[in-house]
Amino acid sequence: MTDVPISEPSPTVRVLLVEDDDFNRWLLDDYFTHHGYQVLSLAEGSSFFSTLAQFQPHVVLLDLKLPGISGYQLLEALRQNIEFQHLPVIVFTAFAFRTERQRALQLGVQGYFVKPSHPETLVAAIEKVCAR
Repeated sequence: MTDVPISEPSPTVRVLLVEDDDFNRWLLDDYFTHHGYQVLSLAEGSSFFSTLAQFQPHVVLLDLKLPGISGYQLLEALRQNIEFQHLPVIVFTAFAFRTERQRALQLGVQGYFVKPSHPETLVAAIEKVCAR
């Protein structure tokens, strides 16, 4: 009998979902969890950095229109933070204007999706950035 190497299970991808709309947050959280991701959801951005430090996500799915602080402000602060400046961010927003998209891309996002988008496209984007 030959020894067959047992492969280690791949670590679960951790997704930090920042979305203020309750229905969208619940739907995406449920969909991503169903696809095997470990998801932590925030309804606003005030605890964003403390959550990053504690949860250590592999990718952030970020809405740009949030109460209290905009997703753009979070992105700018993230890119200035040495510990998290290279963390992949995928934007999922209602902002459909080209200038909004360009601004987010200039801040280094890895994907920009306009609501409504099918959750499968977001899963494909997560898989793409996590494969790098």
